[in-house]
Parts: sequence; C-alpha cells; structure tokens
Amino acid sequence: MASAALAARQQEFMAQILEDEAHLPSGWTERHAAGLDIYRNAYRARLVDALRDTYERTAAYVGEDAFRQAAAHHIITHPPQSWTLDAAGDGFPGTLAELFAEDPEVAELGWLEWAMHEAFVAADAKVMDAAGFGDATSLFQEEDWAAMRLTFLPGTVQRPVHHDIGKLWRAINDEDAGTVEYRLDEALALVVWRENLKPVFMQVDAAEGHAMGMMLSGASYGDMCAKLVDMLGEEQAVAKAGAMLGRWLHNGLIAGVSKG
Repeated sequence: MASAALAARQQEFMAQILEDEAHLPSGWTERHAAGLDIYRNAYRARLVDALRDTYERTAAYVGEDAFRQAAAHHIITHPPQSWTLDAAGDGFPGTLAELFAEDPEVAELGWLEWAMHEAFVAADAKVMDAAGFGDATSLFQEEDWAAMRLTFLPGTVQRPVHHDIGKLWRAINDEDAGTVEYRLDEALALVVWRENLKPVFMQVDAAEGHAMGMMLSGASYGDMCAKLVDMLGEEQAVAKAGAMLGRWLHNGLIAGVSKG
C-alpha cells in the first residue's frame, strides 16, 4: 500500500511538472505554486539543453530562438518516457516535420542527427571484412546465395531524403547556408552507421537505399536482387547488387552473413 501511495504521489508531481494547467494538490499554497514554477522551468530548460546538444546542427540551421521554441513544444507534447537524457530527443524529427512543414529539409537534417546519436550508443559488434565474407560464403551454392541474409552493425539505418543533406551538413556554419537550395531533382537515401566509435553517414541513390532497407528488415539477397531487377532491369541490377555488397563490406557496415 505504501509503495502504491508513493507511486501515485510521484505521478501527481510529474503531472504538475509537465502540465502548466494541472490542478495543484490539496493543501498547496501560492508559495508552493511559485516554487513549482521555478522547478518546472528548470526542468524544461535542462531538457531543451539536452535536445540542443543532440541536434546541434539543426539548431544552427534554424536559429537558436526557433529551435528552442520547437524543443519546448516537443517536451510539452511528448514528455520523456525514459530515465536517461540520451532518449530526450526521441521523436523530435517528427515534431520538426510538423513545425517546419514549409522547410522539410529541417526534419531530414534532424533525422540524420538522431540516427547518428542512436548509432553512437548502439551495441558493439565486430565488422566482417571482405576476406571474412569470402570465407563465410566460400561453399555457398546458388540457392544459398539466393537465401543469404546479412546482419548489419547495430545502429545502421537508412531513409529516403528529398534534399542534399550531405551538402547542408557541410555548409551548416556558412553564413549563406539558409539561402542555398538543397532540394534534389531525384530522391536519395541517407545511410547511417558507426565506424569504430564515430557515427558516420553517406548518401546513396534511391535504389541502393531501398535495397538496404529490405535487407535491414530481414529480406533475402535473392528477394533484394529481384526487386532491383524490377527497378533497373536485369543487367544493371546484377552489376548494382555486386557493387553495393562490395561497398557495404568496404565501409564496414556488415557484421555477419547467414544462409537464411
């Protein structure tokens, strides 16, 4: 009973922190309310600072005032669900998409920063190099190649983008960064992974992004190749599949391989 009462009291107090309009507990005075306002503001300021640290380039691109307003909105509408500040920025790219609907590159930049943050704290795994891959597949028959599945490094993700986020990333501190046109004629894909202790990214064409997305979701190499044939034609798909696999191995994205 005591633990249940404590939990209820804690939930009531948390509601006071998150909701400006929440009714004060019975017996609270104006002095208590004033103290709560101070605590609430300090709590939100700390969370805004945490988001600012995670989304440093996004803040630089949109401006400090606009970013802090967006961060405060996110904290109020999506209060943290985890004990660690590392997770405070979860879902923020969605908030950016909502608040900066006329500047969709902002949400794509935010997604990249969050993906790199997640890759940085992902579990460690040993990278499979080309030699290791050759050893693992040396006895593969044709049906084994078709059924082959890849295990990527923890934290590896990809998503399509409609803006040159790599160009924006590099130009973020330039005075004219906000006046440059980043819209792409054709969508690309952003791929994020961790290289040793450093999160990194690359931009690839949409076909490669789709293929990687399939394999990240557990699709077989044969299914991925069949999709490439549908997208590119057989001759180009065969060359593409081999080039992608070589690039993923060279860049250290693959941790393992199995026959499915």
